[in-house]
Amino acid sequence: MRTAIYPGTFDPLTFGHMDIIARASDLFDHLIVAVAPSSGKNPLLSIEQRMAIIREAYLGIKNIEVVELNGLLANFAMTKNAKIIIRGLRSSSDFDYEFQLAGMNHRLNKEIETVFLRTSEHYAFISSTLVREIVKLGGDISEFVPEAVTRLLNKN
Repeated sequence: MRTAIYPGTFDPLTFGHMDIIARASDLFDHLIVAVAPSSGKNPLLSIEQRMAIIREAYLGIKNIEVVELNGLLANFAMTKNAKIIIRGLRSSSDFDYEFQLAGMNHRLNKEIETVFLRTSEHYAFISSTLVREIVKLGGDISEFVPEAVTRLLNKN
């Protein structure tokens, strides 16, 4: 079975993330969506809320598993018997950073390969950082995130 990991903070989950998740789940037998704590990013949502939103979005899809990511991704991959890390790219500036991460992960675990998926053009401008900023300024995020995110943030 070919297992891949799509790591991220997903704070909040966006349609761009969902595009990558859907496409990666078609490419691999098992996709682990690994939700990382947002240390240093001043999270909008708790890790529990982020995981619940992703689980709700993919309820009933058998090859997607949502778990909390603790520690180094290279070590986590070994514990999950995963040799593929999925990373989404929106722009060339994303590539520069992701290329460095891919090299470091491979250096830490020689069995790991990183697969880059280009975000569909329709979602390339969406980032969690921009969505968080829109929320803080009282704007409408409904066209950028799933309904579960909008519903949760409208409660707060």
